Amino acid sequence: MHNPKISIIIPAHNEAESIGTLLREIRSLHPEAEVIVVNDGSTDETANVAHEAGALVYSHPYKIGNGAAIKSGIRVATGDVLVFMDGDGQHAPVDIERLLEFIPDFEMVVGARSVSGQASIGRAVGNKIYNWLGSYVAKFPIKDLTSGFRAVKADTARSFLYLLPNTYSYPTTITLGVLRSGGSLKYVPITATKRRQGHSQIKLV
Repeated sequence: MHNPKISIIIPAHNEAESIGTLLREIRSLHPEAEVIVVNDGSTDETANVAHEAGALVYSHPYKIGNGAAIKSGIRVATGDVLVFMDGDGQHAPVDIERLLEFIPDFEMVVGARSVSGQASIGRAVGNKIYNWLGSYVAKFPIKDLTSGFRAVKADTARSFLYLLPNTYSYPTTITLGVLRSGGSLKYVPITATKRRQGHSQIKLV
């Protein structure tokens, strides 16, 4: 894949406090990339802030879900490689290049968080269990099944579009889909930080 076009897809719901800073960092590092913010029914200024920061903004009329936002981004993206990352500032734009380094050798490259990079101890324990179960099902050592920071070939992402749920569990689905279909996956260690602003939309239950 010679000089692939990169599309960076960021689902966002009420992230007006953090999205502008994130987008400016991305723009400084990847000025050539297509940056898409999918505004999932935000009730704050997320869409306006993202637009002013130079992103292409696609808005849902109401909140449908994080996975639905990812799917909308996949549909409108024009890149050869798609990068998914959160809009709350947990993922460092400097790590995008670390993921892209292994494309096209791998179908998908995922940023794997350390225990300290998890939102809470309870979330870390839950994810460890998910990783074990996923590894058993896929017969592959899964290091971070629920990470939302990943790079994937566009054709691969589109091939699993119909399977992806509208919820936060889309990373699990696309990971198992790639592995069970015989695709290749690589994990790259990243340092995820706590949310810069606001509160997580994910509930423990």
